[in-house]
Amino acid sequence: MKKIFSTKMGFFSITLLLFWIKTYLIYKTQFDLGVSGSMQEFLLFLNPLSSGLIFLGLALFSKGDKIGKRIIIMYVIMSFILYANVVYYRFNSDFITFATLMQTDNFGSLGGSILDLMAPYDILFALDLVLLIVLYRRIKPNWSIERMKMRKPLAILMVGVIAFTVNLNLAEEDRPQLLERTFDRNYLVKYLGMYNFMIYDAAQSVENSTQEVLADSNDITEVQNYTKAKYAKPNEELFGVAKGKNVIKIHLESFQSFLIDYKLNGEEVTPFLNSLVHDQNKNFTYFDNFFHQTGQGKTADAELIMDTSLYGLSQGSAFSTKADNTYQALPAIIDQQQGYTSAVFHGDGKSFWNRDNIYKNLGVNKFYYDSYYDMSEENTINYGLKDKPFFEESVPYLKDLEQPFYAHMMTLTHHHPYLIDEDEATIEPAKTGDPSVDRYFQTARYLDEALEQFFKDLKEAGLYKDSVIMIYGDHYGISENHNRAMKEITGKEITPLKNAELQRVPFMIKIPGVDGQGVNHEYSGQTDVMPTLLHLLGIKAQDYILFGTDLFSKDHKEFVPFRNGDFVTPKYSYVNGIFYDNESKKKISEPTEDMLKTKEKALHELELSDKVLNGNLLRFYTPNKEWEPVDTSEYFYPEKKVTDKEETDEKE
Repeated sequence: MKKIFSTKMGFFSITLLLFWIKTYLIYKTQFDLGVSGSMQEFLLFLNPLSSGLIFLGLALFSKGDKIGKRIIIMYVIMSFILYANVVYYRFNSDFITFATLMQTDNFGSLGGSILDLMAPYDILFALDLVLLIVLYRRIKPNWSIERMKMRKPLAILMVGVIAFTVNLNLAEEDRPQLLERTFDRNYLVKYLGMYNFMIYDAAQSVENSTQEVLADSNDITEVQNYTKAKYAKPNEELFGVAKGKNVIKIHLESFQSFLIDYKLNGEEVTPFLNSLVHDQNKNFTYFDNFFHQTGQGKTADAELIMDTSLYGLSQGSAFSTKADNTYQALPAIIDQQQGYTSAVFHGDGKSFWNRDNIYKNLGVNKFYYDSYYDMSEENTINYGLKDKPFFEESVPYLKDLEQPFYAHMMTLTHHHPYLIDEDEATIEPAKTGDPSVDRYFQTARYLDEALEQFFKDLKEAGLYKDSVIMIYGDHYGISENHNRAMKEITGKEITPLKNAELQRVPFMIKIPGVDGQGVNHEYSGQTDVMPTLLHLLGIKAQDYILFGTDLFSKDHKEFVPFRNGDFVTPKYSYVNGIFYDNESKKKISEPTEDMLKTKEKALHELELSDKVLNGNLLRFYTPNKEWEPVDTSEYFYPEKKVTDKEETDEKE
């Protein structure tokens, strides 16, 4: 036995076995793949085998004296890919795709967040590599320098291909149309494995990149027919009621709705936002069943959805990969039809998420980024400018904007890993033992205080009373990786349905001269915001390709698809391939025909949106006579010019 394992094939077999065991254990302990049933469990165990046979088997084609080194190099690469996905999954509950790797410009500001996601026990993931290196050094002297006969590595690859074929066929039996009709990467990894998913993902990326070249004007017709059929007529009493009013849209970073009215140790976490929700004068309408619909693009997806009523891409972010597309976005539409000046305010670098490029295609007139703010050490933390100085320094810029204006204010402090200076924390952290969850409430309180002061400043500047004010959460802040801590916070088991319910984010709106509704319980999502605002401004949403419907319309569709193909409705939800009754929280074993049709509708809607983005189909569509395609050469976002007075102040 010792002699066998001292051979090249013996070393390969040991490496394959270690890879197989390591991958399976990481699947089981680090990812929540929703495995159910003996077949899925078997496939999860089986799928690392084909990857190991094929990728490690490639090293066997090397010269005799290089086989060991190349097996180890391949093992290191595969282990790194696996661990990178572990860290990525801890916050995103998702897997790295080719598209996300194209967003490397964003990684520079993620250092603190990545370190926070790493755990001390992660060092255990490298022990197998140390063992392999020690073993290799001991047995290498016994090896000949001759190249291995071709039939052995070819046989290994053939076995790997057979193992993958068996794996794929069994997966297709358990999950029909696995590769054709799924947006959920959990399914692909669960059934096919991490490495086979990467190959599939690369192929999908190539296919998506060719869609624009092959697309023509006929491809937009199906999308147009679908959105026209889904259209909801405006509420006649509200149509045009906000025409000519300023619009201030406040983006709450990583803010989930469970924070509203939540008390930590008997103390309200967000007293100011709570006061807006429960205002006796009902200035605001608060939608408590409003869900984010973002994917891998997170914040960038939220921006895209809110201003275009399109979904983000199934992989990566349109902000990064589809910045040069033709868009018919809210800033451009209200500028062309009603002369609105649009501006984005964000205390970070202008190139983060490629904003300085895509904003031009969205028709954003002005972009106030880090060079416009005091980015001193005391004013910044984590991802950039703290929320309190951000709002304070933004007010003068708001006052200078030509009216009417559409202003998008993006907060930053309440972002993972939720860092805050000790002297600025005005509420004690939670005590779950999970640092990210515990600090989450402190940065939420800080954001709430920043908002309260901003409202006071708006009133003092004369901008509050006559402005539409929208407040919304962009995406979840606490991922499924923190379910243990969230069980303590919510007092309930975090089931798949409960996790879907936690994807609620706030959306509230104040309309000048219109009494708010208080709390509105309609089910809605981020795609619904653009058609709502268009109708409030007196612009026909029916002219445009929009996947949402007016929140105030009697015909509003209470159907909210998520980016992975799941969806929620008032009565039932579809999560991880299972239907649930919302009231009883129980699984529905025999879904009705209506439920199955809604499932197909969700997938179809996502596919149509992907076609629009991947095929750049809006270049073939003219919504009305007033519309003119955005000319990006007319947009420029210069660095702030420092005046002589500011230079003098800095020297002093």
